[in-house]
Amino acid sequence: MKLDLQLKNILFIILGTSLVAFGLVHFNMQNELAEGGFTGITLIFYFTLGWKTSVTYFLLNIPIFIIGWRLLGKKAIIYTLIGATSLSLWLAFFEEFHFYMPLHDDLMLASLFAGVFAGLGIGITFRYGGTTGGIDIIAKIVWKYYGVSPGKTMFIFDLFVLALSMATYLDYKEAMYTLVVVFIATRIIDFLNDGLYDARGAMIISNHVPDIADKIASELGRGVTFLRGHGYYRKSDQDVIYCVVGKNEINQLKELVTKVDPYAFMTISVVQDVHGEGFTMDANRIPIKKE
Repeated sequence: MKLDLQLKNILFIILGTSLVAFGLVHFNMQNELAEGGFTGITLIFYFTLGWKTSVTYFLLNIPIFIIGWRLLGKKAIIYTLIGATSLSLWLAFFEEFHFYMPLHDDLMLASLFAGVFAGLGIGITFRYGGTTGGIDIIAKIVWKYYGVSPGKTMFIFDLFVLALSMATYLDYKEAMYTLVVVFIATRIIDFLNDGLYDARGAMIISNHVPDIADKIASELGRGVTFLRGHGYYRKSDQDVIYCVVGKNEINQLKELVTKVDPYAFMTISVVQDVHGEGFTMDANRIPIKKE
């Protein structure tokens, strides 16, 4: 069976897990901050029993691999195996070769950096089809079958792990700073998975639809779609314009619509993710490389 694994995805998963491991060792472990998910459980064993996080993390993931194999499919679980194995290896590496950066006098700074590294690392891993194992697999299953964002699922589980950490080694001060870590990480994860393109969708109702469409195409270089609508008040059919533009183009869009028809009715909504010509592909349908 051909799985069609992509080298680019594997490399980004390895990159993402390196960020997670770096943040865990240098900001969580060095400053006695807890963490959510399975990494949080490994920290409990680390601080209470002295077990190595790299070994503990991998062993905890074995039953989760079996669940993921059945529910996520072979391709997804192979990416997950790569992610979890990579994270374990990176943890072993940074535990052996690390910088000494204690921030006990500024736990807010430590928690900010811990959250950023965890969020970026897990978010990149998710973005390229993998997980780091543990709660990431559960979050991805919930996302796939129930549509609940990974960040929300992970936040609930993180609260449980945090409570368990407080019952074993964590005091209330470190627990409060850990909540900052978890909140920042989940927000970054959701941002990376909801979409990196900051765009706006516009619906325009006017008696001068063709003229407005021409202006959008010629001055903004954006595509326009006509939707068929029916006005309740006037009891008549008319075309409605729908187009997607960049956030920085909104003011220009408003100005050109107003010039053509000062009485045009326009609504603008946030578009969380955009794929296709003009955003992720050029006019020849070739993916646009981000600088």
